Amino acid sequence: MPITEKWAYLDHAAVGPLSMPAAAALRNYADQAEREGDTVWPSWAGQVESLRHGFAELLHAEPDEVCFVPNTSAGINLVAEGFPWRSGDTVVIPEGEFPSNLYPWQNQADRGVTVRVVPRRDGRVEVDDLFAHVDDSTRLIALSWVGYASGFRADLETIVRRAHEAGLLVFVDAIQGLGIFDLDLRTVDIDFLAADGHKWLLGPEGFGVAVIRRRHLDRLRCRSVGWNSVRNPFNYAQPKLELRHSAARFEPGSANMSAAAALGASVDLFRAVGRVHGPDAIGDRVVSLATELDDRLRAIGIESQIPKQPQHRSGIVTFSVPGQDPAAVRNRALEQGCVVSCRGGGIRAGIHAYNDSSDLERLVSAVAS
Repeated sequence: MPITEKWAYLDHAAVGPLSMPAAAALRNYADQAEREGDTVWPSWAGQVESLRHGFAELLHAEPDEVCFVPNTSAGINLVAEGFPWRSGDTVVIPEGEFPSNLYPWQNQADRGVTVRVVPRRDGRVEVDDLFAHVDDSTRLIALSWVGYASGFRADLETIVRRAHEAGLLVFVDAIQGLGIFDLDLRTVDIDFLAADGHKWLLGPEGFGVAVIRRRHLDRLRCRSVGWNSVRNPFNYAQPKLELRHSAARFEPGSANMSAAAALGASVDLFRAVGRVHGPDAIGDRVVSLATELDDRLRAIGIESQIPKQPQHRSGIVTFSVPGQDPAAVRNRALEQGCVVSCRGGGIRAGIHAYNDSSDLERLVSAVAS
């Protein structure tokens, strides 16, 4: 991570820096595109399919359940716009979701769908509270794996199990957890998922992933189709609208080849770490550092919003400095070579596994100064 040469970079919940392999892949793509044109297009297309298999391995899903989207919002809209709603249906979501996981569901109001927003408790998503807002009209629960401001990591296993027992489906916005924490879709049987690669996965902006489980493929209407949506995409002379038997039907046109190459290089890095050190190694490291930051802040009289129970912690630590504007604290941190954001009414640190105690100390020093 070359970013460490200059910055204590603690802003992965906003936009992560590129990993070295991702940056090298971008440079290689640019060089090939400049010198070779589309003569290497088959190789680029192969990288897209390799990435599809990479995400399938990362999520313990099937490759034909993985599709690529421009961003998380596009992945959410695949479900919100394609779902077979009936007038009177309801969707349950927690309070405080990032707008991308609110607006697409609210946008179904003209189809008779109502969104029920469940209050959080001090930033927590309580499972019983979610299901207290469920009734016979509820079709789907939509929530973030990790709250973008609170950093609260939801108990997906329990939520999905109880939802399925009640005949409900679950959509998860995984952008603030994917790459950090292990998610095994064989045991946490999420129905739909979307995320982007530009945060914790250390890839470029403009390229994300969605998972549509095989059993739901025909449940969603494909609202946007193109040459790449069909079973024989290269049969231009005799086109036939027969959708692919895979989630790739939701990829209507040409892929963002440069971003796919870069994200693929980063995903390979994460997979390699997981194989060598185990699937929980990155998440354990991140939670340990987040806990350390909370301890360091408390030592100077600052309390954060970090969840009390470690299993609900993430790489996000949000805190406020009494009597000080969060933007002023952020700017002071920047002056001292530390990058954070202003979110949730305070200062948000997004800590990754490659960060270390010296990065945390730089932030605490800026806060205390």
